[in-house]
Amino acid sequence: MIGSGARELSVPLSLGTVADLAPVRDRRQPAWLALGEDGTISRWDVATGHHEAVGTTTVAEESEHEPWNDHPLRRRLHASYDGLFASVVNDYGRFGEVIDLRTGEITLTLDNQGYHENTVPFSMAFGQHLGRDVVIHRTDWNRLDVSDAQTGSLLTERSFAVPADADKDVLPEHHLDYFHGALYVSPDGRRILDDGWIWHPIGLPSVWDLDQWVESNVWESEDGPSRVDVCGRAYYWDHAMTWIDSARIAVEGIGDDDERMRPGARILDTGQRGTAVELLAFEGPTAPFFSDGSRLFSGGNTGLSLWDPAEGKLLGAVPGFFPTHHHPGAQQFLQLADGVVRLWNA
Repeated sequence: MIGSGARELSVPLSLGTVADLAPVRDRRQPAWLALGEDGTISRWDVATGHHEAVGTTTVAEESEHEPWNDHPLRRRLHASYDGLFASVVNDYGRFGEVIDLRTGEITLTLDNQGYHENTVPFSMAFGQHLGRDVVIHRTDWNRLDVSDAQTGSLLTERSFAVPADADKDVLPEHHLDYFHGALYVSPDGRRILDDGWIWHPIGLPSVWDLDQWVESNVWESEDGPSRVDVCGRAYYWDHAMTWIDSARIAVEGIGDDDERMRPGARILDTGQRGTAVELLAFEGPTAPFFSDGSRLFSGGNTGLSLWDPAEGKLLGAVPGFFPTHHHPGAQQFLQLADGVVRLWNA
């Protein structure tokens, strides 16, 4: 056991019912953004209880949504690194938006065009490029784009074209037979991890370089030289994964097929081109996964547990504490339920 366990704090009544949280990752701002069920976005210091409304979302509820594999539509909140922008999307749905929290203006309307969108969380993540906030977002089932968060301008303009005289069965150059899934930006902000899948279906997470994508090759997310395939797992995607550092990632599940998957973590090095290299696999960790840049945190089973990803060794535990969110800057782990916050600092 580590420390004295998690502290319990009441959610301020004036904050209302919280639908989701997102950390403002900048270490100078140890705050969270909170999304209320009424659409209000607030900046919230969990430790002190202070909060203020900074924006509102009006993302459509998609009432005709049909759940797949027990994944109901849910609103998901994302925060830019500096806390200036927020995004609210419908996970396992089609729509979302980006909001400038300084003005309340919607700067970008998100639409992934549907088509098996109920099989994955909405592909959306904030990044930074040359000092500006950017939005990585799914604009079709097999296409991601990068847009400027402040202006909404597209930074990865490209066209999938087929020559007029080509055979009707010829696919466009750079065509990607890949359903983009949940996105994770590396701790240094330079690389993207995509938990997507391909038909028949196989979960196939992939990694590529954000700077190269924006600066020199708009096709980097399709087939660029920095793209790395992480691992292939039949009928298995949308499970826990996290960056450990700028090269290593941890993915949940030991095996290559959902029917023969064992609980645990695989540590893979994505620093080589082409295909990731598995460094270690060990049983014990279960979803959700978090990391502080050196350790792997597992939020399942009997509570929060801490692991050494280099040796697979259990370092400690906080029994009975099941965090759903992690603030990397403040090193806060948070569990929110029934109007009570349980908080633990690493």
